[in-house]
Amino acid sequence: MDEADSRSPAPDPGATAPLLGRNLNVDAEEQLATRAAWLYFVAGLTQAQIGKKLGLNRTRVNRLLAQARDHGLVQIHITGRLASCVEIEERLKQAYGLADATVVPTPPDQELVPQVIATAAAASLSARLKDGMSVGVGWGRTLRLSIQSVPRRQLNRLSVVSLLGGLTRGSAMNPHETASHLADLVGAQCYYVAAPALTDTQSTRDLLIAQPMLREIFERGAKVDLAFLSVGELTPHCTMTRVGLVSRAEVDDLRKAGAVGDICAHWIDSEGRLVDHPLNSRVVALSPERLRDIPCVMIASGGRAKAQVLRGVLKGRMCDVLVTDEQTAKAILAMDSK
Repeated sequence: MDEADSRSPAPDPGATAPLLGRNLNVDAEEQLATRAAWLYFVAGLTQAQIGKKLGLNRTRVNRLLAQARDHGLVQIHITGRLASCVEIEERLKQAYGLADATVVPTPPDQELVPQVIATAAAASLSARLKDGMSVGVGWGRTLRLSIQSVPRRQLNRLSVVSLLGGLTRGSAMNPHETASHLADLVGAQCYYVAAPALTDTQSTRDLLIAQPMLREIFERGAKVDLAFLSVGELTPHCTMTRVGLVSRAEVDDLRKAGAVGDICAHWIDSEGRLVDHPLNSRVVALSPERLRDIPCVMIASGGRAKAQVLRGVLKGRMCDVLVTDEQTAKAILAMDSK
């Protein structure tokens, strides 16, 4: 509204009478709210400037702007490249009771999905690290890439705990390497699970877990302030098969048992329940059930093949903060909308 409007002559009452007869008169309060909204959102005036122009105090202007939004007089459309991601973040938080979610645009090349998620996850993790914290760490390509992007800084009295056993052969994705790298970056004390991630039999696993040293590590793991994890898909070429923990035949058996992927080396179904399979009784890792007692569980993972297992983790209430890509997030939400 420009200055000429305030100097315009008053309308002829006779000319407005026919309009009033057709119920086209505008409520005075609505008209005032519309004027305030136009001056604020279109003209770019401050609330103080609007108050001076309309002869109102700032409290009144603030109420008029709120009224304009509530009554639909103002509709805001965000057109930035990340607008759709922000909307999906809110839908994920509402649908699964998340404390926070970060959704990044999916790159055209699926091979780049872990890297873009890792960059966002590193920023989210770094923002949460504080003096005196204890952090539990999982394993996987995305976590390894994430920690490579965590800036080096010195934190006091921080500890890092590996939440699962190690691999029996060298690998950059070894849980021990992931935990030690994070500990080195922030000057933390690191605790390892001195056992393989998967034993040959359940009795071997039970014997190892009963050892005081391992029992102490898992007690530490269950009491961490924050757990930083990823999930694995269930395919013939998944990480578990590539590092030799699971055979192709076991992949088929897991599928028949209803598994869609793993978290902390435990196989779960699409509802987040542990599947009935011998592999789950041979895992040397913190169980998914105990994740629910950790104050903040952050999961960084994405890609088409991860949608089902991520949905299972979310349905099972094992995640508080999710970092994923847009296509994966949409796929998760679509599963529950059917």
